[in-house]
Amino acid sequence: MREYVIFKGSRNGLQLVLDQSVEFELILENLKAKLESAVDFFTKGTKVEVLKAVRILSSEEQEDLSKVLANYGLVFYEAKEQCADEENTTFEPQEIQNLVISKTIRSGQEVIHQGSVVIEGDVNPGAKIIAGGNIVINGTCRGLVYAGAYGDSRATITARRLLASQIRIADLIARAPDHLEDPTEAEVALIEDGTVIIKKID
Repeated sequence: MREYVIFKGSRNGLQLVLDQSVEFELILENLKAKLESAVDFFTKGTKVEVLKAVRILSSEEQEDLSKVLANYGLVFYEAKEQCADEENTTFEPQEIQNLVISKTIRSGQEVIHQGSVVIEGDVNPGAKIIAGGNIVINGTCRGLVYAGAYGDSRATITARRLLASQIRIADLIARAPDHLEDPTEAEVALIEDGTVIIKKID
């Protein structure tokens, strides 16, 4: 599915980039779907700015956008000017920073981060990793892993032994088969041709 909205990290919170080539109603539908798919990812009260230079919104459109964001605890803000370090605003998701965790993530624990996440350990069944960027697990992954939570379909999930109960990249979900073979090589999950696939790493 084509994406018409992209969330990016910014120094003020989050930046929402809107496709200026489509109808606003389509923007709202896409935004609602994206927010609903990552309802646990966004921190309540986070400011979401929309650059006026990218797409000019009418007062009515601003109100509609504000209501949708408010339903998920987010605060709409229209930035009138583009910051110098944000001049290249496009639909390219931005990697913020990596979060490195040097321990095993146990059942019931949850890691949520806007950038990429590196786990130097295992992710046990019942644990959850949600990242705006990539996920790399230098151990065995048996929990739930969600990469590209902002909608970055280029995000990947890599593990030495990828046995996740559920894999999710952007808006696509892949569930583990009932009888999963124990991998002997590191694998990476990624999106190809609109489907989540798993490849062995050479």
